[in-house]
Amino acid sequence: MPDGLAALGVGHREVLDGGDHPRGVLRLELLQPLDPGIQRTPARRDQVDHQRQVVHPGVALGEEVSLDPLQPADRLVEQSADLGDLPPDGEHLGAQAVADGCTDLVGDRGLELCRGDRERLDLLPRALQRRLEERGLRAPGGRVRDPLLGAFESDVVHGLPTTLQRPVDTALLDYELPRELVAQRPVEPRDSSRLLVHRRGSDAVEHHVVGDLPELLEGELTVLNDTRVVAGRLRLRRETGGAAEAVLVEEVGPGLWEALVRPARRLRPGERLGEVVLVEHLGGGRWLLRLEGEPSGEPPLPPYIGEPLDDPERYQTVYAREPGSAAAPTAGLHLTPALLARLDAAFVTLHVGVDTFRPVVEARLEEHEIHGERYRVEEAEWSRIAAAGRVLAVGTTTVRVLESVARTGELSGRTTLFVTPGFEFRRVDALLTNFHLPRTTLLALVMAFVGVERTLELYRVAIEERYRFYSFGDAMLVL
Repeated sequence: MPDGLAALGVGHREVLDGGDHPRGVLRLELLQPLDPGIQRTPARRDQVDHQRQVVHPGVALGEEVSLDPLQPADRLVEQSADLGDLPPDGEHLGAQAVADGCTDLVGDRGLELCRGDRERLDLLPRALQRRLEERGLRAPGGRVRDPLLGAFESDVVHGLPTTLQRPVDTALLDYELPRELVAQRPVEPRDSSRLLVHRRGSDAVEHHVVGDLPELLEGELTVLNDTRVVAGRLRLRRETGGAAEAVLVEEVGPGLWEALVRPARRLRPGERLGEVVLVEHLGGGRWLLRLEGEPSGEPPLPPYIGEPLDDPERYQTVYAREPGSAAAPTAGLHLTPALLARLDAAFVTLHVGVDTFRPVVEARLEEHEIHGERYRVEEAEWSRIAAAGRVLAVGTTTVRVLESVARTGELSGRTTLFVTPGFEFRRVDALLTNFHLPRTTLLALVMAFVGVERTLELYRVAIEERYRFYSFGDAMLVL
């Protein structure tokens, strides 16, 4: 075909029929564009179009397409799917403005499409996820066996698929914090904590106090985790007179607890440590133990807090009801009864385990193993949550409950949901959270909600403005 016709976007095919066209006649037809945002096919396989950005939807993703040096082909072509199989209207492609040529959440160029106005569409995993879940492509046991999903990691809640998330370098969860910004004591009153507000729609940043929360919201239903921290740090004494310590993690049966115990190396099953009898060594400093009576120790404060609490209730939320947590849902520590009365509130329960704060040591975030945590939601509360126009989750633990139920429909159980960048949020529209430690799953969840680079920028602003960090620190509201 003449190059001039090719440049005009003209295609050809042989017409073999007995009608108006003689056998063997070559008929030329104008190609109909599939979408205003998709450019025509490159003139040759070793070229992209003059815009140097677009791959035609008819090109299989498994084919090698030579691109300019800023877009290596082996990073651009990630799936063995056809782009024509994706929604042509871009409804589920997650259109977003692109800064500095970066199109995804982790600074890694993914496969992208481009609208006619040059707005880029980032092909995040959620675009494929909706189709793949509908077609039932997941094999028993939660393992993916279809080549369409080969490049993505999957997560499981109760053995069911949750979301498709792309690999993340753990180094992205690093930031430097001056030691003096680690809060050692809570402020009084609770709602006088500072509040950094980020509005995603306008990308604006504002500075308030938590007491301003009702005026900042726009009709959101506020959902809180009503778990209560167990007084589970037990100072113990061995029969030999040596000191020992146990931190209760979770009650697994009547009087039977999983706990972190030290010194782990010198202990043995059957040994009595005061009101505690060791039952079985579980490895990694963990023991199964039997406790006589109810826990009556100290609040298990995080290790970065070096000062004792004058009032142990300051490590509890004012609405804490269900005992069972090894750590407090710290975003809720800022609320007072008076402030709570001004909010439209609903409650869920997730008992927080100490593994929530365990640092991620693996090179890739998806290689980190997150342990399960027990949760429960009353049917009436979930009905309110499901019907709400917008939902504000107070704390990352509340997010995990809401997104677990939204995926499984199960109102109680144990969740291993791991929220990382690329996650599709189904029932959380706004988030109130504290500032979290580097290389933790909590920070990864915030990055999934806000974006990696934007989260780090907000943390830089918080440090410049001398916000207080971690459990007794200030808070951030993302709308």
